Amino acid sequence: MSTAPIQHLRPALDPAAITWRQLRRDAFWQAIPAWREIDEATFCDVAWQEKQAITSPRKLIETVGPLAPADFIEDFEQGLHRAPMTVRISPYVIGLIDWSNPYADPLRRQFLPLASQLQPDHPMLTLDSLHEQADAPVPGLTHRYFDKALFLAHDICPVYCRFCTRSYAVGTDTDLVEKVSIRANPERWDRAFQYLGERIEVEDVVVSGGDSYRLRADQILEIGNRLLDLPNIRRFRFATKGLAIQPMKILSDTPWLDALTQVVERGRKLHKEVCIHTHFNHPNEVTGITEDALGRLFERGITVRNQTVFLAGVNDEAATMTELVRRLSYVNVHPYYVYVHDLVRGSEDLRTPLHRALDVEKAVRGSLAGFNTPLFVVDAPGGGGKRDAHSFEHYDRRTGISVYAAPSVKPGAFFTYFDPLTSLDPAIQAEWQDPRKAEAMIAEAIQAARATS
Repeated sequence: MSTAPIQHLRPALDPAAITWRQLRRDAFWQAIPAWREIDEATFCDVAWQEKQAITSPRKLIETVGPLAPADFIEDFEQGLHRAPMTVRISPYVIGLIDWSNPYADPLRRQFLPLASQLQPDHPMLTLDSLHEQADAPVPGLTHRYFDKALFLAHDICPVYCRFCTRSYAVGTDTDLVEKVSIRANPERWDRAFQYLGERIEVEDVVVSGGDSYRLRADQILEIGNRLLDLPNIRRFRFATKGLAIQPMKILSDTPWLDALTQVVERGRKLHKEVCIHTHFNHPNEVTGITEDALGRLFERGITVRNQTVFLAGVNDEAATMTELVRRLSYVNVHPYYVYVHDLVRGSEDLRTPLHRALDVEKAVRGSLAGFNTPLFVVDAPGGGGKRDAHSFEHYDRRTGISVYAAPSVKPGAFFTYFDPLTSLDPAIQAEWQDPRKAEAMIAEAIQAARATS
């Protein structure tokens, strides 16, 4: 055996630089005054997590105490009046927030709205910007793509994200939004399964809501087995943000995990794919608890893919996004999509211009294997579906209008996405406030797209 030294072509790497493998396993939650005496077993009990969820400014004050300045709490209370979502945030996330600087913290930005940071909605924003209801042949079932459907099983989640595309339905009514009801209803479910059985071209179903974490074990079995019983359905996934904000459910809710495993294993015997799609947005969301939970899923042969939302002040820096996708890959989660932020009420402060996403995508590509590199997409407003962010027919950075075509989804139609107003020149911002000028800018952009497509 040769013992000759190897001539390395790259400089030696300091192990400390491999930060994506350094997952925190400290008792981080004990920094929160209300939980100083809470041991790991209690903290990792999903029932305790549910009971301690923060659902109001009062409960936030009771939990974090002096860690949250009075002006921050007042800012938060005012922000709730202008938000499309009520507040619900898990102890796991509360414990991971940097309370020495909550205004800038990337996890806080996702769940707790602050009036001082909110920006006016874009004039072209609508409540259901993706037209999920318009493309629903039966309530709670969107059929937009030829062979894929979105089944909204219910309308509840373990946390409420400020930027939720489905803020038209998820959670309770707010000062800003009166919600559409898509509650778990046997009759509505029957209609959805009937439709799926009649549409023989549909092979792929996303089970979402709401959040699949909030389905009971028996409901996981019911939905899973009814989909597996349909001959045309070849693959489906349960969508949940839970792995990012409450990973301990996988470790402590055995009936739920066993039900999911049973569906996955039956699907495998039928040569059908059943997996989980989840939603991590920042590296700080991935901890040792996450690694343990994902390890449990991996041991059971359950594939997990991730869909990130591109958020200002959260993951819109190349280094942060690269760290996120590397960390996800390390715990056996496949980075799948990065969504350029949809137009959602009350969340303009979280949106970025399209070109910001394009720049970050360019920096990320090549840092991991291709199958672990996410595709940056725009979910085209108006029901155009997911389009590669780079595939616009026309993009005018001056007006902030990008135009996409979706020939396999809605042939001949053009779909427009709009950069946040604050990223534009003040003169253009003023033009957007004039409906006639706004209409003219859009018409000009579509004409330019038509001329080049």
